[in-house]
Amino acid sequence: MLSGYSGIPSFVPELQPSSQKTDFIAESTNTLMKERSLQALKLEIRLQAKNGVDFLFAAGIVWLMIAYIWTLKYTAYDRSILTFIAGAIMLPMAFGFSRILRTDWKVKDNPLQPLGLWLNFAQLIYFPFLIFILLKDPDHFVMAYAIITGAHFFPYAWLYDEIGYAIWAVLISLGSFFISINIAAEMMWTVPLYTSFMMFLLAGWIFTRVVRLKKKTTSAA
Repeated sequence: MLSGYSGIPSFVPELQPSSQKTDFIAESTNTLMKERSLQALKLEIRLQAKNGVDFLFAAGIVWLMIAYIWTLKYTAYDRSILTFIAGAIMLPMAFGFSRILRTDWKVKDNPLQPLGLWLNFAQLIYFPFLIFILLKDPDHFVMAYAIITGAHFFPYAWLYDEIGYAIWAVLISLGSFFISINIAAEMMWTVPLYTSFMMFLLAGWIFTRVVRLKKKTTSAA
């Protein structure tokens, strides 16, 4: 009768579920630590880059210039070319604002830092579409440019943990579209004027929130 007895206590098999539970807890802990690490990296960028507010102020001025360009008595094609030229000065202008606002474009030892520039360069992928509009329907070139500019803000909502970028991406893109389909071609300057206004509004919103975040982080430390 004892030939089948292995000598192993009956409670030993119950250790397996316990081991699985331990593994699950360890995995959950590691995931939580990684999540906290990601949040810490994003917070560092938010504080040092100030959520990209320097680019927003520069963009507001550039789009104001574009609005003026579209009031000129040139052809829509020529105004579109001038719009391209005006857009080229945004980067040096943003650099100037970074000196004034003391923002950092390079955050040392932060792997998320290059992502901001890559998201900005993503607009270049849409340029074939812009060139098509330029050649086929230059009257609506500035509308297409505004929609692309607004839409590219959306992923910054994740990078900076800033819902304002997502909201303004929708407002700029849809607003530019609805304005364009309800106005005459000679009134197209209202699209870049609207875009400029929204840029300054977003810049003010984000700058205020960054100041509050910095105070909150300082007091918590």
